[in-house]
Amino acid sequence: MRMNLTAVKAFNDRAVRESIAAVRRADVEDLTRPTPCSAWNLGELLVHMTAQHRGFAAAARGDGGNLAHWKGEVPGPEAVGRYLAAAEAALAAFAEVSSMEQEFALPEFGEGAVFPAIRAIGFHFLDYVVHTWDVARALDLPFVPDPDILDAALPIALAVPNGADRTRPGAAFAPSLPEPTDSDTLTRILMHLGRSLSWAPLL
Repeated sequence: MRMNLTAVKAFNDRAVRESIAAVRRADVEDLTRPTPCSAWNLGELLVHMTAQHRGFAAAARGDGGNLAHWKGEVPGPEAVGRYLAAAEAALAAFAEVSSMEQEFALPEFGEGAVFPAIRAIGFHFLDYVVHTWDVARALDLPFVPDPDILDAALPIALAVPNGADRTRPGAAFAPSLPEPTDSDTLTRILMHLGRSLSWAPLL
C-alpha cells in the first residue's frame, strides 16, 4: 500500500489513540507486569514509548538531533500520565507537518540519520501498532486493530531488515520468527518483528 502524507498521519493518529486507550487501562500496580519486550516491564516500556513520542515530536519540529529529547525518565507512578501527555504532544507536532519531504532527524537509527517525514511518521505508526499489542498483552486485554490499519502497517513491517541490529541491547524488534501457514495480517507483522504470539502475562 502506497500512502501519501495525509494517509500516513491519519493511520498514525489512529494507532497512537489505540495506544492511549490501552495505557489508560493500566494502574500503578500494573507497572511491574512483564511485557513481550523481555528487557522491560510495563513501566519501563511506557518510559521507552514516552521518550519515542517526545523524540519524534522534536524531530517534527526540526530538533530531533538533540539527544535530550530521546532520553527516558526513571519509571515511576507518573508513567501513565507522562505517556498520555507525550502521545498527545506527538500527534499535535505531526499535525503541523505539511511536506512529505520535511526532514526528521532520528538519531536512534544512527548518528546523523535523517528521513523524510512520510517515512519517519510511517516508522512511528508501525511502532505504535506493535507497542499497543505489547501493552495489551501485558494487561491481558484484547487487541483487534481495524483491518485497514494492519494492511497499512504490513509493508512497513516487512521492510524492517532482519539483521544483527535486532540482537543488540534495547533493540525495538527481535529477530523474525517463522510465520504459521495462512497467517493473518497481524500475525505476519508481529512474527516478522520477533513477537511471539504465544507470549502471555505472568499473572
